[in-house]
Amino acid sequence: MSYCKYCKDPNAHEVHRVYHDNHYGFPILDDNELFGRLILEINQAGLSWETILKKESGFRNAYADFNIHKIANFGAAERERLLSDPSIIRNRLKIDAVIHNANVILEIQKKSGTFKSWLDSFGGMNREEWTKIFKKNFKFVGGEIVNEFLMSTGYLKGAHEEECEVMQRIRLTEPKWMSYERD
Repeated sequence: MSYCKYCKDPNAHEVHRVYHDNHYGFPILDDNELFGRLILEINQAGLSWETILKKESGFRNAYADFNIHKIANFGAAERERLLSDPSIIRNRLKIDAVIHNANVILEIQKKSGTFKSWLDSFGGMNREEWTKIFKKNFKFVGGEIVNEFLMSTGYLKGAHEEECEVMQRIRLTEPKWMSYERD
């Protein structure tokens, strides 16, 4: 298989290859899964992606299978539970941001129907424009977090090298408006 450089590295961990081959750059249609990816990206700040990938099931379990409605209703008891859960990143700022962002997405869903529809409505923007929109609406979303979230979900180019075979699979599954069709 023709891989991107970071997967060709013999020291690359298998979790990277699995993520690369099956998730990275593929469009996500479900709002809860989109939010789950944002949760992972927020928690990666300051850490390795390998650490986050190894904890993905812990995040999924701790954050109610990434259910936006449930997370938006997390109160003090859930915050304390998350702060003591070794299966995730126990950072109060990140936990508070996830809960806040779940509430923001509920408002977005009221106005746009879905989080995905809201994201789709901004198609064609560059990284800086996306970052401004995210910072206006969400917490703990700097330029790199926004960039990785959007690349990992197919909204921005850069997830894969052109010759990567996974890139070819993505092109077969993505809607025509996705970023790989744009300049």
